[in-house]
Amino acid sequence: MRNCLKNSGDAVLVIYLTMKISVIIPTYKPRAYLWDCLDSLVAQTFSKEDFEVLLVLNGCSEPYKNNIEAYIEKCKDIINIRFTQTDVPGVSNARNIALDNAKGEYITFVDDDDYVSPSYLEELYAKVSPNTISLCYPYAFNDGNPEVQLSYGITNAYEYCIKNSCDSISSRVRKYFSGPCMKLIPMSFIQERRFDVRFKNGEDCIFMFLLSDKYKKMSFTSRNAIYYRRFREGSAVTTKRSKKEVVLNSLKCMNEYTKIFFRGNYSVYFYLSRIIAELACQLQILIGKQ
Repeated sequence: MRNCLKNSGDAVLVIYLTMKISVIIPTYKPRAYLWDCLDSLVAQTFSKEDFEVLLVLNGCSEPYKNNIEAYIEKCKDIINIRFTQTDVPGVSNARNIALDNAKGEYITFVDDDDYVSPSYLEELYAKVSPNTISLCYPYAFNDGNPEVQLSYGITNAYEYCIKNSCDSISSRVRKYFSGPCMKLIPMSFIQERRFDVRFKNGEDCIFMFLLSDKYKKMSFTSRNAIYYRRFREGSAVTTKRSKKEVVLNSLKCMNEYTKIFFRGNYSVYFYLSRIIAELACQLQILIGKQ
């Protein structure tokens, strides 16, 4: 946080200025992909004085802590990385720690095995406003083969929304809101709301639904602001779960969506879309497709 001194008669006022953007990255037992992620933030065209990176190592310590600290020391003059280590595991807890300490007017989440294009923050910031969430171009690929773009539902949603000038949560824009990445969110939307640490799966969707009473407008960057989504073995996305675990978690998610819906000014359309998605997941389990 920067501060300026301003004379007012005999008094000196200290004016605190927040960062423009806080980038939140949770990480657990990271491998080389974390350096790809951090290198992509070092390469940003957005002013280094105007964004911070909050990196939270959760549920583990050495040798990862020393490796991260060595990276930060090497880059300390070109990027502002604030590093925290906690023995408490869980991506939700790590993100909550970062949110509790974020100084940015706007928040963006990046997973530690993903990375972003050089103009990512600059273009997201150019499209965001206090009542608008800005959304980027997603590019999915398999680990080890970044040259080959995979078919990806959110990429398809981007193309549809650009073609049809979508600017609200209706239609295919909602595909962006199953998770917190690939967007820039006003901190005023988040305030004291946090990820629900009781959930090991589905917490991303619940968090985004929790914020949805604040959604007003959406805007899209050009295709140059890219979020590179890496699919790799062993990640949370690819880890297989038992059918019983999936069904029970889906029921818990539906219950949580319903409790949130009835305590605030939430969209019936968005609520029903989340319930239908969970029912579809359960149906796939019953017919043996998962």
